Amino acid sequence: MDADKALEILIKGNGRYVDGQLKHPHTDNTRRDDLKGSQNPIAVILSCADSRVVPELLFDQGLGDLFVIRVAGNIAKDKVLGSMEYAVKFLNTKLIIVLGHENCGAVSASLGNDDPGGHIGAIIQKIKPAVYLAKQMEGDLLTNAVQLNAKIVSEEVKDSKPILNVAVNTGGVKVVPAYYELSSGKVQLL
Repeated sequence: MDADKALEILIKGNGRYVDGQLKHPHTDNTRRDDLKGSQNPIAVILSCADSRVVPELLFDQGLGDLFVIRVAGNIAKDKVLGSMEYAVKFLNTKLIIVLGHENCGAVSASLGNDDPGGHIGAIIQKIKPAVYLAKQMEGDLLTNAVQLNAKIVSEEVKDSKPILNVAVNTGGVKVVPAYYELSSGKVQLL
């Protein structure tokens, strides 16, 4: 499936989610049996690990439809990029969505100068460029930082060599930044 068709399916699914008219497709035993030998997800979704952000629900998709990678702040480091490469190279997935969300705790923790300790600092350091740019903008700092972070990560994904960069430039793969509103359930493409 090409990226535009996959995006259309996800936008329609999100509309059903927003309207409370979920179909819960591909969740029966037949679908489970069909997936025993292989998978063919229509999109890769890089989302935050936040428990309120569940891509399969907010896009109204089922088993085998999405290749979901969840990490705090929806950041892309080697293992995340490798997972995306796998989906693109071996599963022929043409759409990647980098999904930030309203009131993201990881981005919020990146707004200040405190060192949280442990491995959390590595996440915050990846988000800091978005925070720096957001501080130059008018409007809500957290919202701007979340949206900029999704855009920056999308560019990192597009530029990741050798597999993703080539797939974007010559293989029909699209990388789309997006923002999920917890309050309304709507996914906004950025």
